[in-house]
Amino acid sequence: MPENTAATPPVAEKREHTYTHHGITISDPYDWLYDKSYPTIDDEDVLDYVKAENAYFEAKMAGQKDLTEALFTEMRGRIKEDDSTVPQRNGDYLYWSEFEEGSQYRKHYRKPVDAPEDAEPQLILDQNELAEGLEYFRLGAMSVSRNGRYLAYSTDTNGSERYTARIKDLETGDHLDDELTELRGGITWVANDTGLVYTPSTEEWRSLEIKLHTIGEPTTSDVTLYLEEDQSFSVGAGLSAQKDYLIIASGDNETSEVRFVSADNPTGELTLIKPREKGVEYNVDIREGELWVWTNDDHINFRLAKADLASPATWETVIAGSNDFYLTDFELFEGFLVTEGRLNGLDQVQIRRYDAPLEIEPISFPEASYDAGLAYNPEYDQTVLRLSYESMVTPDTVYDYDVAAKTLTTLKTQEIPSGYDADLYTTERVEVEARDGTMVPVSIVMRKDREEILAKAGIEGPGPLHLYAYGAYGYAVPPGFSTTRLSLVDRGFAYAIAHIRGGDDLGRRWYLAGKMFERTNTFNDFVDAGRGLIAKGYTAEGMVTASGGSAGGELMGAIINQDPAQYGAIVSHVPFVDVLNTMLNEDLPLTPGEWQEWGNPITSKESFAYILSYSPYDQVKAQDYPPMLVTAGLNDPRVTYWEPAKWVAKLRDTKTDDNLLLMKTNMGAGHGGQSGRWNALKETAEEYAFILWQMGMTDGAK
Repeated sequence: MPENTAATPPVAEKREHTYTHHGITISDPYDWLYDKSYPTIDDEDVLDYVKAENAYFEAKMAGQKDLTEALFTEMRGRIKEDDSTVPQRNGDYLYWSEFEEGSQYRKHYRKPVDAPEDAEPQLILDQNELAEGLEYFRLGAMSVSRNGRYLAYSTDTNGSERYTARIKDLETGDHLDDELTELRGGITWVANDTGLVYTPSTEEWRSLEIKLHTIGEPTTSDVTLYLEEDQSFSVGAGLSAQKDYLIIASGDNETSEVRFVSADNPTGELTLIKPREKGVEYNVDIREGELWVWTNDDHINFRLAKADLASPATWETVIAGSNDFYLTDFELFEGFLVTEGRLNGLDQVQIRRYDAPLEIEPISFPEASYDAGLAYNPEYDQTVLRLSYESMVTPDTVYDYDVAAKTLTTLKTQEIPSGYDADLYTTERVEVEARDGTMVPVSIVMRKDREEILAKAGIEGPGPLHLYAYGAYGYAVPPGFSTTRLSLVDRGFAYAIAHIRGGDDLGRRWYLAGKMFERTNTFNDFVDAGRGLIAKGYTAEGMVTASGGSAGGELMGAIINQDPAQYGAIVSHVPFVDVLNTMLNEDLPLTPGEWQEWGNPITSKESFAYILSYSPYDQVKAQDYPPMLVTAGLNDPRVTYWEPAKWVAKLRDTKTDDNLLLMKTNMGAGHGGQSGRWNALKETAEEYAFILWQMGMTDGAK
């Protein structure tokens, strides 16, 4: 039981617990915070501790209530409340969604393609109505049948990411009796709209099965189309470009295996394309009886190949792998194909013709650094492509690209009601040398008049800089736009994104250089990026604030163990910090599938020792740490609540400073924090209020 009042930090009890692997014994006195009845969490001692931390958070942040509200107000003022997406054609209808003023969630609409412009649209789904009275709500998959009559959609009402799917008759407005529970992933219409293909979740929250539900039949008669035996793999399903084949993919973080079957006869015999081979990834699509394959089988940056459906394992190269161009995706249309990737770390969208696929028609964008790619393009006979674009100074922009005319048309640019002048800001992309000589790119945005802003705030010399990164799973953090970020930048912060190893910003090798036994490159890159920016005069020691979530939260834990003096404040969201214990627990939802990313410490002594050497929870030491805000979700299936809880408890007991350490657990939410656009925005306001408070910059709204 924690001993505290709301005004003093909780002190978690130590309970003796040790475990031994490979001859190494580890003491873990906070193991009791892991409720062994998980995913049910009913241990009163555990709940009391989490609630005590929440009470302490509320007590300490009470003094920043005005600042939090001011930040929330200015952030909300940058959001167009009655906003809508650009309509896009799918079949016989145009589809779009809208926010109404004041609403938390979207409404989804459609109208026939040939309807008059002023025709009344049809409301097909109101998320606000579905979320009524719920603490948490999130819409998952959403799919309209090909005949346009039925809408299948799934919802999560507690943050556990176990979705329930319903079917709405769009002609009558009524729901069918069919209900699919405990889902993960998408829902796909097949068999002439008489069936839905879906992925149920196992009790351990794994995706191992593809099932077919026939509309109107009991779920007990649902048919298993594919069952994966390897617990480390996950499965998913979708339709081919012409929607004539159902494609079922299975894989982990480094190995793939794909099958296909006619979408009209999904219970027919599946065709295996190529048996799994460790380390070989591939993904496929089918067009005009030809199989197209994206794979890394002979080049780390992937090639594009094709094959005959009758001999799907014989792949003929169409676009060879390249050391310069990192091929990340492709999409097939009737008259052309599109390849996406990165060249020198910058996004590329390329049009290619089937009769000359090596001839590239690149789509040019107006800035030197940006985030761009294909948006939703559901029609096979598309002649105009929908694109998304933004940069660190340019708000989200929706383009249509006419493939024949080779012209970009701006359809919509994100509106910022309270005002935004891009000319007030400057963005840079610099390189910082890491300790092993690797040059790490960093994208930066700041005000052009930053020095004057800082002078008015009484800050002399280099000002504060907020550094963000993720650094895992090959995810590249794009140099995109953020309205919330302006609340720091307009107060004199520089805001930087470190493109560290572990992401695939500079190609597949960049990702591989930050995983498994090279994982510590990720942490070193972040620390060295901050140190490099200090050396370049962007900021000073103790003036760097940093944040990250999930694997990025693990990053936060590692960098403060390594170089705590650099940072003035740290925000660690749902942090994956108890790495060793999680990778040792094969009963947890994601663990078997994560061994390819982090290593398997159960079977490998080398992996055990290496993970132990950097696991943030295990490496907490008696030293000063910067002020910290840590968040968690009680229902989080990805990073379980006890990881941040144990970490915070150990930090409180071990650290040698009096700096503030706060933990906030969302009791009715999961990995993504609170749902609803205003609730989520309030949490960002709390985060920024904490940062500004710890940096001595609590001057209210700007």
